[in-house]
Amino acid sequence: MLTLDIIYKARTVLSRVIRPTTLIRTEKLLPEATLFLKPENLQVTGSFKVRGAGFKISQLSEEERARGVLACSAGNHAQGVALAARRLGIKALICMPAGAPISKVQATRELGAEVELVPGIYDDAYERALELEKETGMTFIHPFDDELVIAGQGTIGMEILDEQPELDIVFVPIGGGGLAAGTAYALKTLKPSIKVVGVQAAGAAGMQESVERGKIVQLPNVLTIADGIAVKEPGRHTFELCQNYLDDIVTVSEDEICAAILALIEHHKLASEGAGAVSVAAAMFNKYPTAGKKVCCVVSGGNIDVTILSRVINRGLMKSGRTVEMLIELPDRPGSLLGLSKVIVRYGANIISLHHERNGESPDVNSCNLRMVLETRNKQHIEDIQKGITEVGYTILDTRAAN
Repeated sequence: MLTLDIIYKARTVLSRVIRPTTLIRTEKLLPEATLFLKPENLQVTGSFKVRGAGFKISQLSEEERARGVLACSAGNHAQGVALAARRLGIKALICMPAGAPISKVQATRELGAEVELVPGIYDDAYERALELEKETGMTFIHPFDDELVIAGQGTIGMEILDEQPELDIVFVPIGGGGLAAGTAYALKTLKPSIKVVGVQAAGAAGMQESVERGKIVQLPNVLTIADGIAVKEPGRHTFELCQNYLDDIVTVSEDEICAAILALIEHHKLASEGAGAVSVAAAMFNKYPTAGKKVCCVVSGGNIDVTILSRVINRGLMKSGRTVEMLIELPDRPGSLLGLSKVIVRYGANIISLHHERNGESPDVNSCNLRMVLETRNKQHIEDIQKGITEVGYTILDTRAAN
């Protein structure tokens, strides 16, 4: 049974393993509140997962260590298990979804673990790991539904309150629920008045639906850029703890996650993966009341696949009103483009690209379409530009910017 004593023990054990992640004060991400970031993306292996895996493996018997350990993971837990096993001289076998980011697969192998890629998503890798547990006798290190793993993650809650005991709200990401369960238990036990809000991607909100229904629910599928929390079904222990200790569970969209990743890079030079940024997205987009409060967001990991980073940034720019694409109908005669350009210049926007379509679908055969991408300041700036364009007689057929 999870207790504060076990979490205190985990903290002592992990002091020799983990890197201190001091809270970062930010005034740019949430101006109406006092906001701190808990940067677990700067943790050893780039994720909080090393805490739970490290504590669990440290408690194995000599016989269990001799047989080795195995795990299933989309990447971060894999690296935590691999690192802890290597430090203790234990063999490690990790089952990873075939679609896991190549960077995470390679990082796990570089830490000395054997990797088996399993077709499908996390849940398929989990089933394969259970099969291997029976076949090999190795000890399975569950990524979230294990009380020692949960206790390891709970050390984050203790550290947060040690630095900022006057906090009002803590946002914490949820996938299978280990981080949220451990952190919420520690926070609410030490300070019952604090509000702990779990955050899930809208495309993988299994814990939220389970808590709402009062029973564990398995989602038919999950789809999110936040691959670290793309879990169909929460664990039994984590469900009970989240049900009892979380004050609320909210969801964020893909565009909101991308905007949060971009904001962390731009304002704090912090690289966060999608799963790590959901807590920041929830605060930025007012998923829970924060005005005038002292708030902390747990940035749980930073192992983002660099091959998708440019797409994430582009979506983040659109969501925050920093870029916009417009399809504009204008008369097909000399000077039309010049007149439109003067409007853009007057409002201080920057033209990134133009595509002239003379064979558009307009009923007016004397008109043409112009597809234009602009660099803008914010959503109000976009609205001002649109107003200026229509005032001089041009027709905006379509505007693409995330809502």
